[in-house]
Amino acid sequence: MAEAVPAAPSSELLEWPQKDKRRFLHAVYRVGDLDRTIKFYTEGFGMKLLRKRDIPEEKYSNAFLGFGPEDSHFVVELTYNYGVDKYDIGEGFGHFAIATEDVYKLVENIRAKGGNVTREPGPVKGGSSVIAFVKDPDGYAFELIQRGPTPEPLCQVMLRVGDLERSIKFYEKALGLKLLRKIDRPEYKYTLAMMGYGPELETTVLELTYNYGVTEYTKGNAYAQVAISTDDVYKSAEAVNLVTQELGGKITRQPGPVPGINTKVTSFLDPDGWKTVLVDYEDFLKELQ
Repeated sequence: MAEAVPAAPSSELLEWPQKDKRRFLHAVYRVGDLDRTIKFYTEGFGMKLLRKRDIPEEKYSNAFLGFGPEDSHFVVELTYNYGVDKYDIGEGFGHFAIATEDVYKLVENIRAKGGNVTREPGPVKGGSSVIAFVKDPDGYAFELIQRGPTPEPLCQVMLRVGDLERSIKFYEKALGLKLLRKIDRPEYKYTLAMMGYGPELETTVLELTYNYGVTEYTKGNAYAQVAISTDDVYKSAEAVNLVTQELGGKITRQPGPVPGINTKVTSFLDPDGWKTVLVDYEDFLKELQ
């Protein structure tokens, strides 16, 4: 018979993700030609190249791009693996989103830079918000959303999940994310949940989409993970571990320093197999120096 787990520490642990100071740091994904993507993101989207590093002994290069510095903004971390020029995005990954004051103008610019416009700018069906969809050179979809000025233009990561209620619960409990709004569109057979650490118009949110009746998706090998800051990777990992016992998912990297850079991290999969990395925030800021 299993021993009873003392109640106090676990209840305290489950409160930790709510108390911890967290924010979305970056989304990590793989591209087939780093310079081509950098050119497209800077010239087409108007992002800035923040840093770039080459790790020849591991046979890969990285580039970080965003609309502002990494100590205050959500950014993308592009990975190029030597000799690999193509990836499978799969069906589960949805899109990233960029908020802009003029969707029409941004789309024209992206088109001029050779971008693939998959939905022309215009109001959403049955609504007033103006959006467009474009694809980058690797085929990643970006939703462009018309909004007033925002401190965080790189504003969404959309992933498809097989059980929305379970996912909402998982992200609330494991990551301390708040459910900002939930939209059910029976006419299009989907429900989505916006989850974030602050108001939707001012921060980056995780958009989880459930398509009626679809419980599983192929992940492909292109999109990797999101990274989120924490003040204590050890405590955070313990909390995630508790939540996985209830809702599924699993820790894939025990908390501790990354060899070579000494930044403390832990990583885990959610019940659908989507990966999140929790990064010690002080270590992360040191890395930026």
